[in-house]
Amino acid sequence: MENIICACGHSNPFGTKLCEKCGRPLTEEEKHNKVVDMRYDGTAIRSKTYNKSIVDKIWNFFSSVKVGIALIIITLIAASIGTLLPQEFYVKASDIEKGAYYEDVYGVVGKIYYTLGLSDLYSSWWFQILVGMLAVSIIVASLDRGIPLYKSLKNQRVKRHESFMKRQRIVAEGQTASPEETLNKVEKKMTEMKYIVRRDGSALLAEKGRFSRYGPYINHVGLIIFLAGVMLRLVPGFYVDESIWVREGETRAITGMEGYFIENHKFTLETHDNTPQGEQLKQGVNVVAKNFQTDVTLYKQPEDAIAGDTDNLEKVKDYSVRVNHPLKENGYALYQMDYRLNELKQMNFELVNKTTEQSLGKVAIDLTNPKKEYDLGNGTSVKLLVYTPDFSGFENGVPQTATSVPNNPAFLFKMTTPDTPEGETSFVAIKQTLEPLGENQYKMKFESVETRNMSGFTIRKDRTIPILFVGGIIFMIGVAIGSYWNHRRLWLQVEPDGRVLMAAHVNKNMFSMKKDLDAVTAFAGLPPYKDQLDTSEEAEASTNRGNNKKEGDNTL
Repeated sequence: MENIICACGHSNPFGTKLCEKCGRPLTEEEKHNKVVDMRYDGTAIRSKTYNKSIVDKIWNFFSSVKVGIALIIITLIAASIGTLLPQEFYVKASDIEKGAYYEDVYGVVGKIYYTLGLSDLYSSWWFQILVGMLAVSIIVASLDRGIPLYKSLKNQRVKRHESFMKRQRIVAEGQTASPEETLNKVEKKMTEMKYIVRRDGSALLAEKGRFSRYGPYINHVGLIIFLAGVMLRLVPGFYVDESIWVREGETRAITGMEGYFIENHKFTLETHDNTPQGEQLKQGVNVVAKNFQTDVTLYKQPEDAIAGDTDNLEKVKDYSVRVNHPLKENGYALYQMDYRLNELKQMNFELVNKTTEQSLGKVAIDLTNPKKEYDLGNGTSVKLLVYTPDFSGFENGVPQTATSVPNNPAFLFKMTTPDTPEGETSFVAIKQTLEPLGENQYKMKFESVETRNMSGFTIRKDRTIPILFVGGIIFMIGVAIGSYWNHRRLWLQVEPDGRVLMAAHVNKNMFSMKKDLDAVTAFAGLPPYKDQLDTSEEAEASTNRGNNKKEGDNTL
């Protein structure tokens, strides 16, 4: 596509509507317009010029305002769906329980919600793709329109062709006996009103507030930075939001903090003296907690250690983690978020003869890490064939567990004694004992139980916050610039025949431009101006005001 040669001899890029040098209309459409389109000063816009290659079509798709608005609406709808039910971050349950939580609390809707991945919406791949497409749309639209606008405003000429002047929205035409004096007065008045004035012979250009044209593009820059911060949350090391449960006396690797371990020494709960209700009543504590904290020790692996190796851990610090008083280390923050009281830690049994009540020994089963076999001596042993921490019933004769938390432990034992060398099988659960292979001579008699508390921690690290903050600030600056300032221009030139041509343009808030024009018209004795898009009585009154203000002025 060849450049367009204007009558003035200037070569304009294909797609230009107004000559970059003189302002003449270059297209048939512009020649028939009463008022020229000054959104981009007539410069060529790629998306409105090229539409042949696949690159052009992709560019035009993302540069479309309609596409951008559609992406914003879809993103907002998707984000709002994520607020219908709590996200997984707010679910106080271990990973294995989350699916059951949504189904138990919200029924079929909750199950579908969790299955579709809506419970972790903002980290899902499809939502991030949607955000990425929105960012691409903003970038392409900004480049497509912003660069031509910048070039046009930077290279705008003072002298313009008469057709350009007469096709602006605000125009005026008259005679002057002293062209130089008229130009000087206009320059003086416009300078007093903080306009930047340039002159080229008998032509003058006064301009104010050009920077306001870049307000929307500053908005775009802020949004792009903000969206980049959102997408960087998927990059390892930028964003961590994990949770772990640590029992008293337990040392665990901290999820999300590679190489760090935490030891739970003791959990402390202080409550107000009030009446327990609801879930707190079930746990045996008051409704309102005055304070709950966990005394911990933070460890770190040596640099050359194998991942998960707890030998030779290096102590980092001791700390009491309380609500709103997290343990902070190396950019991470470990918050006390939840607790569980009186979790089953150990169950103690005694192997006895059912007839004589004679004891053959005691068995202490650690519910977190049970042994496979317990040797009681004298040819007596107990094997743990099956262990279900949270017994939920039988399926095809096999005991099932709902979770990995020992809420309702059940055991399948094989007991071997000198009297029963072939062994006897017994299924033992809380308030339930079954002998699936017939009547046994021996049984596992429940003796006692030991409990302990658990602390729920949330681990957070967010290196994207400064990026989000900067993006938000830049966006607000763009909003302020685009809202409270406007770009005003006045062209004035004296033709060889003594005629004075004046034209003015403002990108918004025409009232502000007319107010300045009233002042300069009265001061310099310019001819009354006309708003070519205003056919109301107010336009005629404005013209009459101009005539009255110049009455008695002999300049024109």
